[in-house]
Amino acid sequence: MNYWPLAGIAIVVLGFALRFNPLLVVVSAALATGVLAGLAPLAVIEALGKAFNDNRYISVTWIILPVIGLLERYGLQQRARAVIEGMRGATMGKLLVAYLAFRQIASALGMKDIGGHPQAVRPLVAPMAEAAAVKTHGDLSEDARDEVKAMAAATDNVGLFFGEDIFFAIASILLIQGVLEGAGYPLTSLELSLWAIPTAICAFVIHAGRILAFDRRLGRASK
Repeated sequence: MNYWPLAGIAIVVLGFALRFNPLLVVVSAALATGVLAGLAPLAVIEALGKAFNDNRYISVTWIILPVIGLLERYGLQQRARAVIEGMRGATMGKLLVAYLAFRQIASALGMKDIGGHPQAVRPLVAPMAEAAAVKTHGDLSEDARDEVKAMAAATDNVGLFFGEDIFFAIASILLIQGVLEGAGYPLTSLELSLWAIPTAICAFVIHAGRILAFDRRLGRASK
């Protein structure tokens, strides 16, 4: 067995450890892996170009980010804060628990891209959570504001990660199904999705508890 193609992993680890440009590191690792596997350099470049053309992830990113930037430039975050400030009984804990439930349910239905850090957390959820925390507990320190933003981002991560596996057509479920079938355990994707529900419920309860505990801790710190 030829282990030389695994050198690409070492290049990734070393490049990230030395804090080189991530794009340069990944492309270098891909080229090294392809060449060491016996492919011609042009064939490796052709494979990278085909993957880019088929998926178009970077094209989508370039479409989304300018739109979000323009919305923020014209006051999207300020409007999000104003909405929360005008709502009675709005707290950071209630807001993030509600977003956690929305994110999990939407991901379980296959709509995993309806939220996310660039399109939802940064322009909407984080400013609203910060405004709710200030409204409830008074002015916050910079460290406390950063913690609120981090909790908003973590809430999106937990909701997506533990919600998407309930959707039976998601790539992770299909991967698990293939691995188990190869090991002699044939299961349908629907059966695997059903087994993901108890884990998602536990994740919701645990993280909702963390959010509410964090909200109470902010209240004690502000007194």
